[in-house]
Formats: sequence, structure tokens, C-alpha cells
Amino acid sequence: MKSTIWSVVVMLFCAFAVVPMARAQPADALKKAQAAFDQAQLDYLQGKYDEAAAGFQEAYNARAFPQFLYNVGASFHMKGKKTSDVDSYTKAVDAYRRYLAADPQAGDKVKVEKAIGVLEAEIKRIKDSGAANTGSAAPPPAAPSAEVQQLGDVKVRGLVVIESEPAGATIYLDDKKKGAFGTTPWSGSLDGEHKVIVEKRGFMVSESTVAADPSKLFVLRAVLGKEDFLGWIEITSNVPGADVYIDDKSVGAVAKTPHSQNIKPGKHVIWVTTEGYDEYSIEVDVIPGGTHEVKAQLSGAPVGRINVIGFGIEDSTVYIDGKVACERGPCLKSAPAGDHTITVTRPGMKTYSRRVNIQAKTEANIKVTLAPTPSRSDAVLAYVLAGAFTAGGVVLGLKANGYRDDLKSEIAAGEPPPDTNDPRYTKGKIFAIAADVTFVLAGVTALTAVYYTFRDKGAPSTGLIDVRAMALSPQIAPGYAGVGMEVKW
Repeated sequence: MKSTIWSVVVMLFCAFAVVPMARAQPADALKKAQAAFDQAQLDYLQGKYDEAAAGFQEAYNARAFPQFLYNVGASFHMKGKKTSDVDSYTKAVDAYRRYLAADPQAGDKVKVEKAIGVLEAEIKRIKDSGAANTGSAAPPPAAPSAEVQQLGDVKVRGLVVIESEPAGATIYLDDKKKGAFGTTPWSGSLDGEHKVIVEKRGFMVSESTVAADPSKLFVLRAVLGKEDFLGWIEITSNVPGADVYIDDKSVGAVAKTPHSQNIKPGKHVIWVTTEGYDEYSIEVDVIPGGTHEVKAQLSGAPVGRINVIGFGIEDSTVYIDGKVACERGPCLKSAPAGDHTITVTRPGMKTYSRRVNIQAKTEANIKVTLAPTPSRSDAVLAYVLAGAFTAGGVVLGLKANGYRDDLKSEIAAGEPPPDTNDPRYTKGKIFAIAADVTFVLAGVTALTAVYYTFRDKGAPSTGLIDVRAMALSPQIAPGYAGVGMEVKW
């Protein structure tokens, strides 16, 4: 009986002791990996490639992050390039293959596979060269091939690790509007400075700033305190990606659907809205430790989008149905489904105008090419000539009238011309006919000037319309399953 009691006591003691030990092990392993990484990075910078590869391998043995294997390969890769060492190239190929096996979805998979192919060809080239020189003195290390040179110097990579206690928390990068970035534990590369938000149901939210260094191992460990007094809210909508506002719309949208977060107990007003749909609002009463689901059913019709682009569009004004849509291009605007008139104007250029039918869930890309407004110098010249002809006609008419008046005054005074062949008769007729001809030419030239003024001279402004459909497709992401938007050309 006594031994049974002691057995229970020992079992309970072990059970309570194992929990902190289990929690300590990952943290200790991460510290060990970080120490090995830092030393390996220093060795790499000093050109101690064997020591660097061993250090990165030690870091991987402590915590199996695939990037550590890439760094092993990079270390051997650089040693092989410096010394034309077949063994180093072989080890680099092996490490690169292990890296791709550990991370089949690696973003640089194509690049690494290319490096593997180049290094394998280099190994064969060096071996063939060594066989050809058998029996002679050992040749100096061969220079790397052009293909190896084109790969450039390989740099080892840093790593950002985000963990939480407890694990399985949702990670947001910069703000919640972009949606979930991942779940803890997470490891990968980040560029620049970011705000990292770590949130888990029933726990306090952790916010930290990460300034990622591409050559360092940065570890962010968020210890989330328990908050039993908080509630939990889950917001979804029949239109994914709708904006979510909580309590105060003036501060802007806090996230996009689907969205979940801790929230203080009490009454809250939630709005869900997106372009083309009626706004959905609801007041919820959140209780401590409880979960409240908001399923927004948005009614309305989706809209289409008009995207006006083109060379020189930044100096143009875009109108939709006669109203200014964008004072400067390029111009991306949403519009209800139906016919719309798109007009693009720019000083010194011909106006482009087109009636376009916009359909729901589509984006009409209009690439506008504006033609220069033609010169009206020909019209100006025609007006000048018309004026000259008119002036000439007036002068000639006055001259003809002068001869006529002289003859009339002599006849009235009883002193008719002694000769009916007086040259003034002939000159008067000639000047009168010349005046009439000149007036006719002035009229024709004036009409030509008017035509030149209003004719559409030169090539017109044109627009190329390309419509792409935006369709909903099923999506699965950390924390939700639903539909998302995809574009088909």
C-alpha cells in the first residue's frame, strides 16, 4: 500500500516537472542555434568556409530551419569557387538538395536548382581536366567557368523566427487590414522594418517591431498573457475582403473579412461594407470568455472598374460621364455596371472620347494614345489671302467708280467726251471686272479658311480597351476558408 502511494507521488512529480522542461527545451535549442549561427556568420565573413559550414550545420541540428541548410551550401559553394575544389562543390550540391527537400515550396527553388546544375557541370569539367593532366605536375587551380562566374558570389542568408507561448497564434504584419500573415511558429525572410502583431484567442495581444537584417538570425518570442475577461469575435461576410469597422468609423477600417480578434466585454457596433454593396451594421453584446459570431450578408450588386492608362496620361484629365474622375492620370475608378462615356483631355492634344460598357466584376483597361492638335497655319494663311483679295477688290472697285463718276460729271456739265472711244470707258470696265473677280476669289478663299478651321486634320486620338474578369475562387488560408478574388485575362 505504501509503495503504491509513493508511485503516485512520483508520477505526479514527474508530470509537473516535465511541463517546464518541455517548454525550456525549444527555447534552449533556439539559443544554441542562434549562437552557432552567429559564429558561423563570422567565420564566413573571414573566409573560413569549412568552419562556417560546420557552424550552420550545427545550427540546423539545434533547430531544423531550412535556411541553415542553404547557408551550408553557400559556404561550400564559395570555397569551391575560390579553390576549384571538387569536394567542396559536391558538398554544396548536397546541401542545396537537402535545402530544397526541407522546403519544397522555397521561393528561390528555380534559382537554387539552376545553381545545382551549374555546379554539377563544373565538377565534371574539373574532373575531366584533371584526367587529361594525369602524369604531369599538379596544375594550378583552374579558374571557375563562365557559368559559375555568372552565378556571382553567394551570400549566406539571415532568418527571422517568430514564436509564441502558447503556439498557434495568428501573426499580422504591420496591421490587420492585410489579413493574417501566418501562424506561430513561423520562420522566413523579411525586408526592412515591420510591426509584428501576435494574437490568440483568450490571450493578450503582443505587438513588437522587427528590423530584419538579411545577414542575421533574429528571434521574436511573444509570451502571451492569459486574459479570461476578454471576449472573442469572429466576423465573416458573403463578400470576402469587405472592410470591417468597430465602434468608430472615423478611425478607418480595422481589418477585412474574414477577421477574428479579442475584444473587451460590452456592447460594440460593427460595420461591414464594400464597394457596390449596402452597408451592414450590427450591435453585439460581448461577454467575458464568450465567442460572438457576426455573419454579414451584404446586399447589392458588384461594380466594375475603369483603369485609364497611357503615355503622357499623367498630364491629362479624365472624365467619366462628363464629371472629373481624375485631375491627373493614371486613373483607376469603380463604376456601376452599364454604359459610361470616358473622356481624356490634355492641352495641345486631341480629345479622346469613347462610350464603354462596364460589366460587373470586370476591369476595363483603356490605354489611351493622344494625338497632337494640328497646326491651323493653313487656315490663318487662307484668312490673310481672303482679306487681301477683299482689299484688292475694294481698291479696284473704287478705281472703276472713279472713272464712271468723272464721265458722269462731264456729261452733266454739258461737256461730253469728244470721242466715244475715250479710254476711260475701257479702263472703267476693266477695273469693274477685275474688282468682281477679286471679290469672288476673296469669297472662295474665305470659305476655304473656314473649312481649314473646323476640319479634323491629322490622326485622331485612340484608345485600346482590354477587359479582364475578376472572379471568385475558393481559398484556404491560416484561420479561415472561403473565397477570394482572382483575375483572368
